[in-house]
Amino acid sequence: MLECADGSLYVGSTFDLDRRVWEHDNGLGSIYTRISRRRPVRLVWAAPFDRIDEAFAFEKQIQGWGRAKRLALIEGRLDDLPALARGRDRPAADD
Repeated sequence: MLECADGSLYVGSTFDLDRRVWEHDNGLGSIYTRISRRRPVRLVWAAPFDRIDEAFAFEKQIQGWGRAKRLALIEGRLDDLPALARGRDRPAADD
């Protein structure tokens, strides 16, 4: 997960993390990070996966999370994740 210069969080997956962060930081990554106000970017969280399909599935899961839940993951507050799930007594207004 990347933190962009505008404070937004970008989620993606790759085979080569260092190369991909460099691409995003130099405007060669996704359309989202090509926007100049989103650069520079900073890697704030990453996890290794044995299989690309597992990495892609987790990427899609995190993309559906709100900002508060993503920040809890980044900060290692894993016990907070269930309480931050959308639809659990709170709206998704923190995106």
